[in-house]
Amino acid sequence: MKGDAPRPLLIGWKERLDFPAWGIRRVKAKVDTGARTSALDAASYDLYYAEGVGLCVRLRLALLHGHLGELRVVEAPVLRMVVVRNSGGMHEQRPLIEADVGLGPVRKRIRLTVTNRAGMRFRVILGRQALADDFVVDVSKKYLLRP
Repeated sequence: MKGDAPRPLLIGWKERLDFPAWGIRRVKAKVDTGARTSALDAASYDLYYAEGVGLCVRLRLALLHGHLGELRVVEAPVLRMVVVRNSGGMHEQRPLIEADVGLGPVRKRIRLTVTNRAGMRFRVILGRQALADDFVVDVSKKYLLRP
């Protein structure tokens, strides 16, 4: 964890998240302590091999705050493919990536699985692994962090 925030930092059940390396700010994220891993919505994605890197993913993200319909294309190395049980209880194979995120004053690198969350309210789910050691969740509050 980076930043001068008290540890652990109190957050609500939903917060806004930044992806500074991708130039994406203020994405609505659901803080889900019932989920082990975090999930990132991609309108679509392509897997490809890059020499010297291995398996990579090209993501088309519709995460830009206030820019509905605008897609941002980003690329990331795939750590591995994982099988995750989705919100409907079905098993799904997804790419697992790492990304730098900002949550209030905290900057950290987290792991996210990539999936299409088009029918869902939140484009990002923050699971327990991303929250560990840095955050405590007050499920009766929302948006406790300011930009």
